[in-house]
Amino acid sequence: MYETQPAEYKDQPWFLNMVLELETSLEPLNLLEILLEIEGQMGRKRTRRYGPRNIDLDLLLYDDLVLNSDKLTLPHPRMHERGFVLVPLVEIAPQVVHPLLKKNVEKLLEDLTTDSVSEKNESEVRLYSEKVF
Repeated sequence: MYETQPAEYKDQPWFLNMVLELETSLEPLNLLEILLEIEGQMGRKRTRRYGPRNIDLDLLLYDDLVLNSDKLTLPHPRMHERGFVLVPLVEIAPQVVHPLLKKNVEKLLEDLTTDSVSEKNESEVRLYSEKVF
C-alpha cells in the first residue's frame, strides 16, 4: 500500500493506493459494474473530479484487451502517466505489457521517473507503513 499526494486538487488528504491482480470470468463491463457497486456500498459520492473520496476503484488492464466505450477505456488512459499507479503495479507485475504502448510497466515507470516534469510525482509516492486494517 502506498500513500500519495493528490495530483490535481491539492487541498485534501493524501491518498492510499494499491494494485490488485485477479482472475475473473466476468467481462470487463460487468467487472466495472461490480467495482462501481462496491464504491456505492462504501459511500462513494462523486462530487468533485479528483476531489476527496473514501474509495476509488479503477480497472487498469484486462489482459491485453483494448477497449474504448462510453463507460470504459482499457487500458486505463492515464495509467502510464501516474507514479501512484505504476509503483505498486511494478511491485506485483513488472513484466505486464501495456497493450497500446508495447512497453512493460517497469519500463513505463522508468520512463516516467526520467521525465523531468514527472520526477516530482515519483518522489511523492511513499510506502504506507501504518497498519490500516
